[in-house]
Amino acid sequence: MDIKLDYTLDMVKKLMAIDSPSGFTHQVVAYVGEIAASLGLKFTQNQKGNGVITLPGAKPSGRALSAHVDTLGLMVRSVTSGGTLKFVRIGGLQLNTADGEYCTIHTRSGKVYTGTVLSTSPSGHVFPDSSSKARDEANMEIRLDEIVKNKDDVLKLGIAPGDYICLDTKTQITPSGFIKSRFLDDKLSAAILLGVLHHLKEHQITLPYDVKFLFSTYEEVGHGMAQIPADVTEVLAVDMGCIGLDLNCTEMDVSICARDSSGPYDYHFTSKLIELAQAGGIGYALDIYPQYGSDVSAALRAGNDIKGALIGPGVAASHGMERSHIKAVENTMKLVLAYLQSE
Repeated sequence: MDIKLDYTLDMVKKLMAIDSPSGFTHQVVAYVGEIAASLGLKFTQNQKGNGVITLPGAKPSGRALSAHVDTLGLMVRSVTSGGTLKFVRIGGLQLNTADGEYCTIHTRSGKVYTGTVLSTSPSGHVFPDSSSKARDEANMEIRLDEIVKNKDDVLKLGIAPGDYICLDTKTQITPSGFIKSRFLDDKLSAAILLGVLHHLKEHQITLPYDVKFLFSTYEEVGHGMAQIPADVTEVLAVDMGCIGLDLNCTEMDVSICARDSSGPYDYHFTSKLIELAQAGGIGYALDIYPQYGSDVSAALRAGNDIKGALIGPGVAASHGMERSHIKAVENTMKLVLAYLQSE
């Protein structure tokens, strides 16, 4: 199966450039809608903000694939007397990796400011506990790139509790094929689904069944795909594969997850994906992720009567400074295409 990755990798860069922590995803979902329109495909949204691209096939089905476009982030909790911002996390961001990172603050009036995430003991020349102080919400803050000396100065800028703080992604694709960025979980998979759609349209491939491509907006806080279209009966979540400890997955593989924190995925669906990977000579790993949940997990917990399975590109250092490889992108696209074209 010949797959060109240029379009998909371009989608990675463009999706990463749009700030979208859970609950602040309107811009990235609108962009997904623009891509659907460029491919001549129907795009809709539900009240929650989730996007749906419908790909017509030879006959109706209840098949769907999902990826989430929401990311981890921060939110302003309060303004200190000294003019810095205290924050709370959105999702499970590893705060020790956020110390020293540049960020963008979006106010509800549309103003945008920049700043830096710092420890409250940021200088080794001044604070004896600069190295030992815990990196957590109580001991970290945002230093604004504005001339502010006190709380009133910050409030005059229009910054208030509830404003979103978005970390710079620092996205790079190296000559050796590594993809380095924050929030590969799960914009890498969203780019893969858009790349699959482009591949199918470019090669004028008609699938045996209609398929819905679901882009969820609250996965990082646990309820991303709790609501799914009424006619969907089978969902393949495309999310990152975990790496570390005794797991088999590498940055080159497509991961097939047999079980996560929500329990086992559908036995027959998972077995079919393994068979497709083996038959297609696709580099895959089969693993169990005990501290992981997906859009399928949310859909099942909400009571949807579906079969569910989970795959995705291997991603190292998840919820921190993440990395994958173009081989994982290729293997994931191959498995998605094999599934879509299977009877």
